[in-house]
Amino acid sequence: MPTIAIVYFSGAGHTHLMAQAIAEGALKVEDTTVELLRITGEQIINGRWKNDQGLATLNQADAIVFGSPTYMGGVAAQLKAFIDAASEVWFRHGWKDKIAAGFTHSSSPSGDKQGTLLYLATNAAQHGMIWVNVGDLQSFLSGKDDGVNRLGGFLGVMGQSQLDTSGKEPLLDPGDYLTSLRFGQRIAEATKRWVN
Repeated sequence: MPTIAIVYFSGAGHTHLMAQAIAEGALKVEDTTVELLRITGEQIINGRWKNDQGLATLNQADAIVFGSPTYMGGVAAQLKAFIDAASEVWFRHGWKDKIAAGFTHSSSPSGDKQGTLLYLATNAAQHGMIWVNVGDLQSFLSGKDDGVNRLGGFLGVMGQSQLDTSGKEPLLDPGDYLTSLRFGQRIAEATKRWVN
């Protein structure tokens, strides 16, 4: 039974909604288990992420999906603290040959989200992981109007919502939700093929 762990930080909640949609999509694949691991500030101790149970979950997973909002053209500091702490896994090649993927969100249509995805893919490559990309054309290219891959991200899923400082509940664009859902299913299908 393939197990997918989604490890992510979410500030305003949009990245969390993307993680949930990816999990929902992955669960469409029979016999798939999904674990959501949200990084919180309390897990950062002296600048390093510390969560022994979370690390054990990641070590047991067949696939790890990394998610972060894009802040100032890169990953959030909280996710970077996690990645730095995971260097102990890198030394022993603990995640080698696991499936990997990534996603990000920002308030700007560009926001240099590609920089975040490149960082996540580079981290996965250094661990010797197998990266899964989006695999969907932008919906308008296929004659649909469902918003799939509306931002044209192929390395990983990109989401975008208007900056809102009013304190309202975060909302995910319907196209970003659908893209995340399809991405989760694609990751689960790739993981199932890989582990079989």
